[in-house]
Amino acid sequence: MSNLIPVEVIENKIYMIRGLKVMLDRDLAELYGVETFNLNKAVKRNIKRFPDDFMSQLNKEEFENLIFHIGMSSWGGIRRPPYVFTENGIAMLSSVLKSDRAVQVNIQIMRTFTKLRTFMENNKLIAEKMKELEGKVGKHDVEIESIFRAIEQIIKKPEKPKRKIGFLA
Repeated sequence: MSNLIPVEVIENKIYMIRGLKVMLDRDLAELYGVETFNLNKAVKRNIKRFPDDFMSQLNKEEFENLIFHIGMSSWGGIRRPPYVFTENGIAMLSSVLKSDRAVQVNIQIMRTFTKLRTFMENNKLIAEKMKELEGKVGKHDVEIESIFRAIEQIIKKPEKPKRKIGFLA
């Protein structure tokens, strides 16, 4: 049951909104095997467990942007902006949704968030190392170029001065 949902499926349901990695209520409900209405109802019954940094509702602009980017239908689809849950909010869902499937899905989601965080940290380190290497290479390029110029001047045959030909020297 540990591979209940492939990591790639979960990764594709994580969005960056307000600079945070979040998941939509409808995507979570689908993963947990419940209706979105029932998921939100369970959350509202336990609203004290979900402060603003765990869960929030998209504003109109964010909702329209989301519809544009992921192609949700505005006609016959969702009528109000969805709730989004941060990693902490999703972890809190495990105390609200108690089915075996919810527990297993929650474990898989937490592993996915951890994997993404590790990936992001590694990419950050790689980017920093590349920038550092770029600086070193750039500095060496200038030094190597000046060495080549010096070698060229040493190798260059000195030109013999031209003799003046003439009657009056």
